[in-house]
Amino acid sequence: MKKKIPRIVSAEPVIPGVLKIVWDDRYAGLVDLRPTISRGRVFTYLQKPENFQKVRVTEYGHSIEWIDDAGGQIDFAAGTLREKAEKQAAIIALAS
Repeated sequence: MKKKIPRIVSAEPVIPGVLKIVWDDRYAGLVDLRPTISRGRVFTYLQKPENFQKVRVTEYGHSIEWIDDAGGQIDFAAGTLREKAEKQAAIIALAS
């Protein structure tokens, strides 16, 4: 049986490149996207703090997205973000 991927309820920038995300199963976590954003290319738009602030949750909570100046979509899936949040939380816990 497939594991149900929780939907995203909210996503808000904490600092440029880092989001606080809440899922519909009440899990909340920080997701550091700075390593991904620093790669450039499609993510160059998100390197400007004012652009990163424009994050929004998609209609059904399956992802978050930004629309760049050319109308292009930059998105991250809920499952990918959840994995990142859990992995990053585990690393922080180990370091404490």
